[in-house]
Amino acid sequence: MSEAAEFKHIGQPLPRREDHRLLTGQARFLDDIVLPGALHATFVRSPHAHARIIGIDSSEALEMPGVVGVFTGEDLAQWTTPLRLAPQIEGLHPVEMTTLPIDKVRFHGDPVACVVALDRYVAEDAAEAVEVEYEVLEPVVDIASALAETAPMVDTTLETNLVSHQTFAAGDLAARRAEAHRVVEARFDLHRHTHVPMETRGCAADWDQGREHLTMHIGIQVPHPLRGQLAARMGLAENQVTVISPDVGGGFGQKIALYREELTVAALARHLRRPVRWREDRLENLMAASHAREYQSRTRASVDEKGRILGLELELTEDFGSYCFFPANYMARVIALILTGPYRIRDYAFDVRVVLTNKCGNGPMRAPMAVTSWIMEGTIEAIARELALDPVEVRRVNALTAADMPFTMATGEVVEDITPLETLEAAVSGIDVASFRARQAEARREGRFLGLGLCTVVESTTYGSGFYKSAGIPGSGHEAAWVRIEPSGVVNASVGLMGTGQGYESSLAQAVAEGLGVSPDKIRLQMGHTDIAPYGMGSRGARGGTAGGGSLYLCARKAQDRVLVIAADMLGLNSPEMLRLNDGQVERMVASDWQATGIGLADVARRAYLEPTLLPEGVDPGLDVSITYDPPPMTYSNATHACIVEIDPATGRLEIERYVIAEDCGTVLNPVVVRGQQQGATAMGLSGALFEQVVYDETGQNLTATLADYLVATACETPNFEIIEMNTPNRRTPTGSKGMAEGGVMGAIGVIANAVNDALAPFGVVIDRQPITPQSLRAALRGKTPTTS
Repeated sequence: MSEAAEFKHIGQPLPRREDHRLLTGQARFLDDIVLPGALHATFVRSPHAHARIIGIDSSEALEMPGVVGVFTGEDLAQWTTPLRLAPQIEGLHPVEMTTLPIDKVRFHGDPVACVVALDRYVAEDAAEAVEVEYEVLEPVVDIASALAETAPMVDTTLETNLVSHQTFAAGDLAARRAEAHRVVEARFDLHRHTHVPMETRGCAADWDQGREHLTMHIGIQVPHPLRGQLAARMGLAENQVTVISPDVGGGFGQKIALYREELTVAALARHLRRPVRWREDRLENLMAASHAREYQSRTRASVDEKGRILGLELELTEDFGSYCFFPANYMARVIALILTGPYRIRDYAFDVRVVLTNKCGNGPMRAPMAVTSWIMEGTIEAIARELALDPVEVRRVNALTAADMPFTMATGEVVEDITPLETLEAAVSGIDVASFRARQAEARREGRFLGLGLCTVVESTTYGSGFYKSAGIPGSGHEAAWVRIEPSGVVNASVGLMGTGQGYESSLAQAVAEGLGVSPDKIRLQMGHTDIAPYGMGSRGARGGTAGGGSLYLCARKAQDRVLVIAADMLGLNSPEMLRLNDGQVERMVASDWQATGIGLADVARRAYLEPTLLPEGVDPGLDVSITYDPPPMTYSNATHACIVEIDPATGRLEIERYVIAEDCGTVLNPVVVRGQQQGATAMGLSGALFEQVVYDETGQNLTATLADYLVATACETPNFEIIEMNTPNRRTPTGSKGMAEGGVMGAIGVIANAVNDALAPFGVVIDRQPITPQSLRAALRGKTPTTS
């Protein structure tokens, strides 16, 4: 991609076309899809965190009018195969799970049996009537107890609860410690989160016995991978399964895996030869869908007297919960791989451990590497505190510059076309650090405590196939697209992604329009149907614009090339080299000026389909093209977040006074969509850092399974985000896009912690665990008095 590329449609702030149906109630979500004669499924869930299943008595439930059946793990084992995760990764132990538990339950909310009835109300009542006899076992409730020598085994097929352990070292860390002016240690504990999509999980499975075909309606981010998993675990061929994703009310990573409930519903539809549907309630979603994040980490930085990092060591342990729907090392390993992100650090080592506990299993959540920036930027702040240096200067002395690009991290990851020093300077200027320090000093004399936080983010985005291969993780990072110009000249396009609120129908249509040379409003984007869309890897991470938009743009360019070959023949030209398609009209370069030819896309399409004998030699009838595109192994975007907070020591109340983001996310497909993603990601990060927390007690009971207990920030608690746009293109992606949907989470988690610690500096207090609540701030400040200097 040329740095000087100029686009006509890409980059235009067009309104989101999907918003009309979403805001007027005309969208079609899963519950809007009617399947005549559908049965309803409800799950019996364990009240215990860890227990053997002694017996299940469903006799009372089966006698209730309207109950079709009660099905257990033993039943499902006849119709489905276990999920086995055994990638060949050193230090990662293979694990396996049945569709429903057979011998024991592993967390509070584990699905033990499935009740199917004529309607949901009957199914819910019948589930209450199912009697399960348990032998309660000692639960493993945290990392420390999981690693204890006498710990009960969460997964009895393993020898310990340590399911994954990887180490890495580059350079000579012992030598760096020996020569260092100081060795600075810091700790960062990130709490357990869950995704809280507006629309909870659900599905509707329809088995056609005559055709021996399953149609699965489900709000999902990855239609094709889900189809493959469903087929494999039900003993079907992939062409016996169709996955259709309607409008989806949010995913945030929770709607990627094939969970046990969904597989159960599909298997029962096949067994009963009736459509079966399921929708979880909010309690089930908070308790048993999937969780994320929970990490304990420490860093040790060997630094010189100016705060330059000579060597960095990371210890990271993740509480992965009870089951592995993804390779247990995946999220933690990405954190360790990209930790050094914006800084010039060549000597680096990590020790990453992942343990199983009796909690809901973990999965990716928007920015699965979210803790990365807090750990790295918190380490920078710790260095500045210990050496009494300006944290801005410590960042400057360590920051990667344009002269360093491309830069190979110690882990082998390559960053290029990023601007961490530039975004730092923009954020420092935008929030006016110098004037803030003067105001902060005056406020402290008045007994008010203001704090300034900075956090520079380097966000991993597209995850091409090369990344998975080098990291030893099974999977592909490619994306596929097709563009079909119909005989009337209208344009259909499709890609393997599925939107869950990102605005794909708008921004991706602009990528097609740019490549083809037509107006975006002439393009209809079709996604989420595995019989229509090409096989792609779906929506996850921040790959939509780069992988999805890139594949569509390239495909549209290929389609334009084909159109122009036919147009050249219609014009009696030997070559299409001096032709282009602009707003659906073929234009010809004449004396350095583009002139209309009188031929439009509809004319070319009509000939391609309805007059094939007039086509040039070697040109097949029709205008239907497709491609697959594998992006670079990894692309990165970057940003610097800056915020000012004020803390009331008497109450622990935290108020965000100002929030500035300097962001470089490459070429922007649609500024309206991108700004929404930036705002949404940052709000999600702040919500997680200040409000959200999954809490388990000492018996493994989930204490936060309602929205009265699991708090989420609202618009009232979210500040205005001032965004400084300074986007530079990536030279290795088709449009120059870098991706940007998760960096806001990373920045928010780090910047708010750094701002709080700056505000609390007079008290000699350092907050090293989240969430940062009024209660936790009061506890940290209890008995403390501020210094007057």
